[in-house]
Amino acid sequence: MKKMAGLALLIGAALASGCNSSNDSDNRTDTTPKNVIFFLGDGMGITTLTASRIYSVGEEGSLTLDTLPESAFIKTFSHDAQVTDSAPSMSAYMTGVKSNNGVIAMDGDATQQDDCTQSAGKGVTTLLELAKQAGRATGVVTTTRVTHATPAATYAHLCNRDLENDIAAQLVPGGAGYNAALKDGVDVVLGGGSRHFLPESEQGKRRDGRNLITEMQAQGYQYVSNESELKAASGDKKLLGLFGSSHMNYELDRQSGEPSLAEMTVSALSRLTSNPKGYFLMVEGGRIDHALHDTNAKRALVDTIAFDDAIKAALDEVKKSDPELKHTLIVVTADHDHTLVLNGYAKRTGKTRADNPGVLGLVKSYSDGTPTLDKQGNPYTIIGFGNGHNRVEGPRQSLDEATVSADDYAQEAAVRISDVAGSETHGGTDVFLGAIGLGAEGFHGSMDNTAVFTTVKRAAGL
Repeated sequence: MKKMAGLALLIGAALASGCNSSNDSDNRTDTTPKNVIFFLGDGMGITTLTASRIYSVGEEGSLTLDTLPESAFIKTFSHDAQVTDSAPSMSAYMTGVKSNNGVIAMDGDATQQDDCTQSAGKGVTTLLELAKQAGRATGVVTTTRVTHATPAATYAHLCNRDLENDIAAQLVPGGAGYNAALKDGVDVVLGGGSRHFLPESEQGKRRDGRNLITEMQAQGYQYVSNESELKAASGDKKLLGLFGSSHMNYELDRQSGEPSLAEMTVSALSRLTSNPKGYFLMVEGGRIDHALHDTNAKRALVDTIAFDDAIKAALDEVKKSDPELKHTLIVVTADHDHTLVLNGYAKRTGKTRADNPGVLGLVKSYSDGTPTLDKQGNPYTIIGFGNGHNRVEGPRQSLDEATVSADDYAQEAAVRISDVAGSETHGGTDVFLGAIGLGAEGFHGSMDNTAVFTTVKRAAGL
C-alpha cells in the first residue's frame, strides 16, 4: 500500500510538473507578439485576378498573391441579399456577423436608414477593437476615403455607410461621437477623404463646424497630406494621413507627391511593429471596385497590380523581423466580385506592353489569329461585363485594339442598365482568399466570410 501511495504521489507530481510546464509555455506564447495584416481587394473577383495576372505577367506568370501557400473560396452573401455590398461583407470579415446591405459592423437587426435612431440593432466588436483591447497597435490603410465602407467596418458602427461625417467622428479620441472601444485611438490611419474631417468653411463636408484634423492633432496625432510629409513623419506618434479631399487617384493617374498603396503599407508597418505585443493592420486596394463599376478594365487591372505590389512590400518588410512568419498572419481576399468576364476562345496574348494590348485587346482566334466576330459581324473584346452603361448598338467594325486598350475605354456590357458610368453592379460569386504565416493553415476549402473572422481571431489569440 505504501509503495502504491508513493507511486501515486510520483505520478501526481509528474502530472503537476507537466501541467506547470504547459502553463509556462502558454504564458510564453501569450507574451509573444502576434501580428495580423488583412489585405482586402475591393471588388477583386477571381476573373479580375486572372485578367490582372495576364495583364502584368502573362498567362504563365504569377502574382505575389498567387504564391500564398494556403487558400480558400469565400461565400460573400449578406444578411439580406444574395449580392452584397462592401459594408456587410467587410463587416462579416471583421466581426463574424452577417449585416444587412449598407450597414457598418452591426448585427442583422440593423437596417440602412438616413436617421440611425430609426434603426434597430447594435454594434458588434471588430478585430481591430479586439486588438486594441489586447494592447496591440492598429492601423488602417486604403486608397479610398478612410471613411468609406471597407475601412469604416474595422473601427466604426453605424446603420448607414453613407453617413461618412459620423463615421469620421468615431475616429477622434475624446470627441463627440467617438468609438470608445478604440481606447486611445487607431494608431495609423492613411488614405483619402479629408472632406469628412473638415467644416464647410474649409472646403469640407461637415456642417457641425468641427475640424477633426485639428482635434486629432490635439489628441497626439501627427497629420500628413503628401508623400514627402509621410516619409518625414515621426515614428513615435499616432499618424493621420489624408491624401486628398475624396478618394485617392487610381494608380494609372497617381500624381507626384501622392504615396502609392505599397508606400503607405510599409510606412504603417514601420510604426506598428514597435509595439511589443503585436499589431493589426488592414490594407485596402479600394479603387479596383470603382474602376469595375465604370467597366474601365484598364484602371481596375492596374490598381489590382498596385494592390499586389503592396502585398509583396508587406511581406518583404515583415520578414526583416519575422523571417519565417512565425508570429505574423497575412490574409488576402476580396469583399465581393463584379460582373467582369473573359470572352470567347481568344489566343494567348501574353502580358500587356506598349506594342501589345494583351488581355485588353480584341478576341482573336487561337487557330489563325483572325478577329472573332459576333452574330452581327462585329469584333468584340476579351474582357466584357455582364451589365453596365456601355453597350454599342448596331455595326461597329471600326472597333480596333488602339481604341479598346486606351486608358478611358469602358468595356461593353451584355445588359445596359444605365447611361451613366459607375452603374455596373457587384457579382454574387465566391471570391478567392490566400494566406501565409501564423495560423494560415486554418483557411481551406469553401468558407463563409464570417468564418474568416473566427480563423483570424483564433490565430491572433484575440
